[in-house]
Amino acid sequence: MAKSKGKSLVIVESPAKARTIAKYLGTGYQVEASIGHVRDLPAGKKDVPEKYKAEPWAYLGVNTDDNFEPLYIVPDEKKKQVKKLKDALKDADELYLATDEDREGEAISWHLQELLKPKVPVHRLVFHEITKTAIENALKSTRRIDDSLVRAQETRRILDRLYGFDMSNLLWRKIGKGTSAGRVQSVAVRLIVDRERERIAFVDSTYWDLEAVFATGKKENFSATLSSVEGRRIPRGSDFDSSTGKLKNTDLLQLGESEANELATKLRTAEFRVTKVEVKPFSQKPLPPFTTSTMQQEANRKLGFTAKRTMSAAQRLYENGYITYMRTDSTTLSTEAIGAARDLVRSEYGENFLHPSVRTYAGKVKNAQEAHEAVRPAGTPFKVPDTVRGELDSDQFRLFDLIWKRTVACQMADARKQRMSVTIEGGGATFTASGTSILFEGFLRAYVEGSDNPELELANKESILPAVEESEKLDADNIEPKSHTTQPPARYTEASLTRTLEERGIGRPSTYASIIGTITDERRNYIFKKGSALVPTWRAFSVTRLMEQHFGTLVDYEFTAQLEDFLDSISRDEAASQEYLRKFYFGDDSDDKHNVGLKERLVAKLEEIDPKQSAMFSLGIPESGEHREEVYVRVGKFGPYLEQGERTASIPDGMPPDEMDLARGLELLEAGQVEEEPIGIHPETGKPIYVKVGRFGPYIQLGDPDDEEKRNQGLLKDMTVEDLTLEMACKLLTLPRTLGDNPENGQPIQAFDGRYGPYIKCEKDTRSLPAGVSPLEVTLEEAITLLKQPKTRGRGTPKEPLRVYEKPSPITEGEVKILDGRFGPYVTDGETNASLRKGMEPKEMTFEAALDLLAERAAKGPTKKKKKKATKKKATKKKATKKTATKKKAAKKKAAKKATTKKKGVAKKKS
Repeated sequence: MAKSKGKSLVIVESPAKARTIAKYLGTGYQVEASIGHVRDLPAGKKDVPEKYKAEPWAYLGVNTDDNFEPLYIVPDEKKKQVKKLKDALKDADELYLATDEDREGEAISWHLQELLKPKVPVHRLVFHEITKTAIENALKSTRRIDDSLVRAQETRRILDRLYGFDMSNLLWRKIGKGTSAGRVQSVAVRLIVDRERERIAFVDSTYWDLEAVFATGKKENFSATLSSVEGRRIPRGSDFDSSTGKLKNTDLLQLGESEANELATKLRTAEFRVTKVEVKPFSQKPLPPFTTSTMQQEANRKLGFTAKRTMSAAQRLYENGYITYMRTDSTTLSTEAIGAARDLVRSEYGENFLHPSVRTYAGKVKNAQEAHEAVRPAGTPFKVPDTVRGELDSDQFRLFDLIWKRTVACQMADARKQRMSVTIEGGGATFTASGTSILFEGFLRAYVEGSDNPELELANKESILPAVEESEKLDADNIEPKSHTTQPPARYTEASLTRTLEERGIGRPSTYASIIGTITDERRNYIFKKGSALVPTWRAFSVTRLMEQHFGTLVDYEFTAQLEDFLDSISRDEAASQEYLRKFYFGDDSDDKHNVGLKERLVAKLEEIDPKQSAMFSLGIPESGEHREEVYVRVGKFGPYLEQGERTASIPDGMPPDEMDLARGLELLEAGQVEEEPIGIHPETGKPIYVKVGRFGPYIQLGDPDDEEKRNQGLLKDMTVEDLTLEMACKLLTLPRTLGDNPENGQPIQAFDGRYGPYIKCEKDTRSLPAGVSPLEVTLEEAITLLKQPKTRGRGTPKEPLRVYEKPSPITEGEVKILDGRFGPYVTDGETNASLRKGMEPKEMTFEAALDLLAERAAKGPTKKKKKKATKKKATKKKATKKTATKKKAAKKKAAKKATTKKKGVAKKKS
C-alpha cells in the first residue's frame, strides 16, 4: 500500500490499534497513538489555568456565563504524548485521524485537530474492523470531521459536568464523603433501590400441591403435578398478591400441609387414566448477532464477566483485528459477513443446518454512531476459534468464541421442537405433565442463549414423556405433598440491569460498563454484590430518597430517557444545545419538564434539606416488650446502625436491606445492650473490658465509650464470642506482644495479629506465623528460628518471574515479564507495572496483550507516590531547596522538643 507522496501521519487511540494498523500500511505511513483523549475539562479547580481561577464557574471548567463554553486543558500525563504527536506531524505531509467511529472517537479527532493545528491536509479515516481490506477501503473514502457528532459529545460532557459536580457537592455536604451523583448512575442506583423496596414490601405465601410418579403398562415412569381438585384449580406463584400474600382469585384451591397430606393418602388408592394427550410441533429462530448491550448481557450470563471485563476483552479483540467495532446498537451484517457466516455453516455443520434464505435483522438505527454492523468476527472468511486459541488470552478467547457462535448461528436453520402435554385424572383430582423434545437441533447445534432465570432455563431443557394414549390406565407409583413458597422479585444482575436500562432508553450501551463500575465502586458504598446480584446499601437508599424528594426530575426514568433522545437529536443535527443547557442549569418561566433550573434549586435546597430525614428509615413500633419506641435504621458517618430511643446497635456488614425487619432489628438491639455490660475489669489498668460487634465482626474494647484512651482489639481467626473469657480478653490486649530481643542485632521481636494473619516482626523484617501457631503463644526461640529462615512471601526475597518475554519493551527497551505480586500477577517493563485483570492467565498472555496493559497503565500517569519521589529528587539538586529542607528539619526538631516538655509538665501536674 505504498504512497507516491512523502510520509503521512496516522493517529489512532491506542498503541495496540496502532500496531495492528501499521501492519497493513506501507512505509509511507507513520502510525501513532493518542492514548485516549488528549484534552478534557479540568478534573478540578486546581487544574484550571491561573487566569480563570477567580471566575465563579472555574470549579466546573465550563463558562456558564458565556454560552456554556467548555474550558479544555491537556492533562499533565498527556503532555509528553502530545509533544510526540506534534513532533511527528512536523515531518508529515498529510494527517489521517483514525479514531473510533462514534461520538467519543469523533471528539478525540476534533481535539487532535484543534490541538495540533495541522498545516497539512487532514482526513478523517473511519472503519469498523481492523483488517487489510477495511483499511484499504477506508483510505479510498475519507471524510471530514462530523461537527454534529462532536457537538453531541461536547453537550453530553458539559451536561454531565453540570449535573455531576454540583449534585455531588451537595451530597457530600448532606450525606457524606465519597457520595456522587450522575445523569445515568443516579437513575441506575434508583432502579436497584426500587427493586429492593419491592423485596422489602413483598409478603410471601406458602401453598401445597402434589407430585406424582405414574407408570405406564410398559413400566415407563414420568412425573406429573396436581393441577385441580373437583374442578378447582391449584394456584401457582403468580396467583398471589405480592403486597398481601393472599390469593388474587378466591375461587382457587389453596391447600395447607394437612390438607395436602390428606389428599395424598386418599389418592394413593385411586385409579388413574389418561384423559387428554396434546402434541404440538413448534420452531425456534436464532437471535440476531450481538449489539454492545446483548454482548454484555450474554457474557455476564454465560461467562460470568462483568460489563467492564467484557468491554476490556472486546476492546483488545477489536484493536488486534479479531472482531468488528464493539460499540454498536446495530444488528445488521454486511453482505460479505453474511456470506462468510453461511460458508462456515456449510463447512462446520453441513448443508442441512443452513437456513434456506439469507436472514436479515433490522434494528431501530436512527443515530450516526449506530450505522455500522453488529459485533462479529472481523474479516472474511471468519477465523475459526480453534485456530486463534494460542494468540488470545483466556478472556479474549472465550468472548471471541461467544461472538463467533452467535454470528454463525444467525444464519442457521430454525430448531424444530415438539411440545407434549398429558392430562391424567382419578379420584376427583387432575394431574398434568408436559415435556419438550428436539426434533432437529438447527442453530442450537452452535449456540444456546443463556438465561437470567435458572429455574426457567431448567424448565426449558429437553424432557421427554413416554408415548401414552387417551383412556390408557396408569399406576400411581408415588404421590407426595410438595410445599412451595412465593419468591420476591429477583435482584438485578449486571445483565438484567443492562437490559432494563436499554429497554427504558436510559444511557447508551457503550457507557453501561463504566456506569456499573461507578455504582459498585467500594468508595461510594452504594451497591455490593451477593453472588451475581446487585444489592443496594442503606447509603444508596439515603441518596435515592434525597434525590427523589428534592430533585425528583433528575432521577425520573422518563425524563432521563427523553434527555438521551435529545442528545441523540443533536448528533443528527436536529437540535441546538445551548438553549437546552440554559434551561437545564438556569431555568426559565416555562412549564417544560426539562426546565430544571438546577443552579437556583441547589441554592434553595442547601438550606432546606435536613440530612437526618433522608438518612432515617422506620422499621416499625414493637407491639409488646419493655421498649415500645419506634425502631429506625440510621445512616451515619461510619455506616448504618439501629436506633430505638437511647438504644443503638450496629448493623452487620453485608446484610441486605430486605433482611432487616422489626424482629431482626430488635434482636440486634437486645444483643447490643448485652454488649454494653463489661465482661470484667482489666487487672492491670482497672478499666472495664467490653465485647462489641462492629461492621467487620466482634472485637473487644478496653475502656468506657467516653474514655479518650480506650483501645480495641479484634478476635483471632476462628475465635468466637461464646469462647471469649476475661482471661483470653486480657491476653488479646497484650498484642502486639514483645517476646524479647534478637541476639543478632539486639532489637526487640514482637508478635502481631495483622490483616493477613498473625506474624512476627523485628525492625523491618517480618515472618508469617505457621498454621496453628498463635501470636499469644509463640516463644522467643520460635521467633528467632523463623527469622533465620528465608522469607517465603512479602518483599524480602523476590520471586521467580511467572513469565519472561523474548522481546524487549518498544517504549523502555527493558525486559517485559510477569511477576507474582502481593495482590496477584502483574506485568512490568521496568518502569511501569500493570495488574493482570481477573481471568487473565500469565501463561496464555501474548506479548501484545502485555504491552496493551502497560500502555493503559502508563496513560493514567504516575501514582502520587512516584510523583512525590520525582519532585524530591529534582529538588535536592538546588542549594536553596537544601537550605529550606534544613530549616524545616530544625523547626520539626524544635516542635518535637516543645511537645515533649509540655507532656512532662502535664504528667507532673497530674502526679
